[in-house]
Amino acid sequence: MRATYLALAAALVSVIGVGRAPGAEPTATGLWQAHDQSSGQPTGWFLIAEHNGVYDGTIVKMYLRPGEDPNVACDQCRDDRRGRPWLGLDIIRGMKREGLKYTGGTILDPRNGRIYDAMMTLTADSQKLVVRGYLGISLLGQDQYWTRLPDSAYNDVDPRFNLSHSPDAVTKQGAPKPNSSARH
Repeated sequence: MRATYLALAAALVSVIGVGRAPGAEPTATGLWQAHDQSSGQPTGWFLIAEHNGVYDGTIVKMYLRPGEDPNVACDQCRDDRRGRPWLGLDIIRGMKREGLKYTGGTILDPRNGRIYDAMMTLTADSQKLVVRGYLGISLLGQDQYWTRLPDSAYNDVDPRFNLSHSPDAVTKQGAPKPNSSARH
């Protein structure tokens, strides 16, 4: 019976502790999965990392439909991301944390190269992230709902982008830099 309670307690600690330091508020740092809103199918994984108080997000896994090019590049991008492969592309830049909200950043739609103002809102249990891209004011935008992936999912991330198997280490080390060898 005692073993059952210990196992249950360990499971609860692992669920509650994902994405935060002991006693700290949850953070968006970690590995997230997005879904197609109409089909419910996964569309990609995103690694969010913190660098000196700024949060950025990178595409680290893509779910392609039959016939889609796995080497698609951001040909419509108008900034330093032009011509870079989608896999490894930093699509979220410059987000600043305000409790469970992240504001002041941008999100790139690599399909058309458009850059939108962005905000993110993390649920209190740190398992869902609402990512909103918008034009000018947040009312003129669209939400995406991302789900936190377990630490075990880091094993399925391309090694070029998987600097660690834990969100805490990603916070310390950060995601690959735009000019790193991981971006070829």
